[in-house]
Amino acid sequence: MLTKGKKEDLLELDKLAVLVINDMKKSLIPQWELSYPRFNDFEKDVLSNSIYLYKMNGIIVGTCTVKPEDDPAYKTIDSWMKNNSLVIHRMLVHPEFRNAGIAKAFIDNAISLCKSGKYESIKIDTHLENYKMRNFLKKNGFFELDYLETIDRLAYELVVED
Repeated sequence: MLTKGKKEDLLELDKLAVLVINDMKKSLIPQWELSYPRFNDFEKDVLSNSIYLYKMNGIIVGTCTVKPEDDPAYKTIDSWMKNNSLVIHRMLVHPEFRNAGIAKAFIDNAISLCKSGKYESIKIDTHLENYKMRNFLKKNGFFELDYLETIDRLAYELVVED
């Protein structure tokens, strides 16, 4: 079930982040270090009311943040298709619950937020070596656009139609 994150979720989110980061390291995906994303990052997301959780039997098995675009790194490229966009950050899914539709639920939620907020697209970035996320994004209609040199990430965008 998809819900908004709250302060009381922060410790569980932090534990999920450590689990996911360590799993990525086992898969040789250098997306994140153990210092990011962590408690303080999730706390900022809770305070901005932009973090979503996916819970199963009361346990957080996934999270993602959706915010209006305001990322300086995103201003370094000109290949974006739309200007009025939402951005997905910090999408994590518990390794034991991958391929259960959780990440897709986050994308569907972002699409709904886009439509209700009159946004034109969803933007996201990922590490060049994060083949799992790159394949997921392409499978879900995102276009790979450009390299964000300042953060060493690939930029993706999904144009949302009415």
